[in-house]
Amino acid sequence: MIQHLDVDGVPTLLAPTGGPMHAGLTFRVGTADETLGRAGITHLIEHLALAPLGLADYHVNGMTAPTFTMFHTQGSETDIAAFLTAVCAHLSDLPAARLDVEKEILRTEWSSRGAAAADEIPLWRHGARDFGLSSYPEWGLGALTVDDLREWTARWFTRENAVLWITGDRVPAGLRLPLPGGVRQPMPVASSALPQTPAYFVSGARAVVLDSVVRRSTAANIFAGVLERELYRSLRQDAGLSYTTTTAYEPRGDGYATLRALADALAEKQDAVLGGFIDVLAKMRVGRIEQADLDATIAKREDLLGTAEVDAARLPSYALNVLTGQPNLTIDEYRAELKAVNLADLHEVAEEVTASALLMVPGGHTADWAGFVAAPTHSTDTVDGTTYRAKEGAGGIRIGADGVTYLRAEGPLTVRYDDCSAMLTWPDGARQLIGADAIVLHIEPTMLEVPPATIQSIDARVPADRHVTMPARTPDQIPQPKPIAREAGSARRSWWEIPVMVLSGLGTLLMGGLCLVLTIGTLAAEESDPDEAWFWGVIAVGWVLTVILAVPIVLLKRRRQ
Repeated sequence: MIQHLDVDGVPTLLAPTGGPMHAGLTFRVGTADETLGRAGITHLIEHLALAPLGLADYHVNGMTAPTFTMFHTQGSETDIAAFLTAVCAHLSDLPAARLDVEKEILRTEWSSRGAAAADEIPLWRHGARDFGLSSYPEWGLGALTVDDLREWTARWFTRENAVLWITGDRVPAGLRLPLPGGVRQPMPVASSALPQTPAYFVSGARAVVLDSVVRRSTAANIFAGVLERELYRSLRQDAGLSYTTTTAYEPRGDGYATLRALADALAEKQDAVLGGFIDVLAKMRVGRIEQADLDATIAKREDLLGTAEVDAARLPSYALNVLTGQPNLTIDEYRAELKAVNLADLHEVAEEVTASALLMVPGGHTADWAGFVAAPTHSTDTVDGTTYRAKEGAGGIRIGADGVTYLRAEGPLTVRYDDCSAMLTWPDGARQLIGADAIVLHIEPTMLEVPPATIQSIDARVPADRHVTMPARTPDQIPQPKPIAREAGSARRSWWEIPVMVLSGLGTLLMGGLCLVLTIGTLAAEESDPDEAWFWGVIAVGWVLTVILAVPIVLLKRRRQ
């Protein structure tokens, strides 16, 4: 049974355990509460709160997720009391001397993070805002100041916006939570960058991934387990196409939950995996769901409810429900809901999954043949303004009073200033504008006929808090137009070719005349007196002059070729 207590104004949850004591202090703030231009501020505060603790002799950790931040520890009562008291003290008085060091640590952490198959999904579904920000780097770190961090902690890291949970039969002696007062913060509103669903996008990952948003319910949770069993049986056990087939069900905190499914694939098996994956979804959408799969999934959940540590195990999720205002069921209530789930309920969830589906397909594939529409990769509108040509190829950029449009054959890319989530700026003048809908527009001054003053006008129109300064690029990183290759027969010639061509023409006429004279002279010589040596000398000189004049003409011809 979970007890509800209070420690220094912070709601506290207590559940018995037969193992070591665990504790977590969870705040209702995460990456979805940030903006792209200041992304990373919550993670940086988490690191600063832990930094002065150094290397502890017991387990300590921090975690920043889309909607919450948690500080977790395991150890003795004394260790737990000291850890949580210190974390709260550091949040109230951030160690500013560690600011630059922790920024570098976070940059290193991001650069060494391995890419996961589903990393791109949030930005495709939500754009460059709220829940979509988890797909982007922490670009805001560089500009963050101590004052920015203090303002953020004063708003989000308060006792009213926190919940403490402890596995044990009592609160550790000496525990203090010196947090400032505040208010419980609401959940961020989830945006959408998808004008229509079901939709799909193409990724380089060797996997098929389904992402859907469904109403939070016990039936949806059970559906995730049934879907995993069907994918395993169809794609791995029967066809031998995939190794990993898995699903996940995660309540979002706003009455909805994210339901995901994944199946990996070898490059040569991607067609078969994609087809088999969609076949499984279609089968469940029309209600072809096995009762045996439903029974097995419910039995697995009931087994977990029968363990002695069940209340302690669900404390973290229980705390999140308290923070987000979602209901918490007792074990008996949850068991009753499990038993009430039937095939009709799963069929209803399957229809929800299909209606909101976003499918990630491997490169070179589509899913329009299965009723999925392509997620937008370009804008549907353009801005009014001045158009500047590209120095290479067709197209160009149009810059107006309310935004920028990059004109391309594939479709325009438009970002309006008031809808710009972030603008990356480089010292060489390059700019990258990222719209709230995740449309990315890159401006390279070296590749466009854009005056420097026009770039400055863009800077002035994008709000300052969305500017992100990027490190200087090396010369080889800055694109340059390709040299224009001179085609055969081109009218553009080197300055010295024209006079040489004139001389060559005259030389050709002279050669022709000499050849004619020499030919006549040679024929005449056959009938002349052999003692007339002067005549033969003239013939020899003529042939030498002919060869001398022919050489530059031949060389010029070879060069032109």
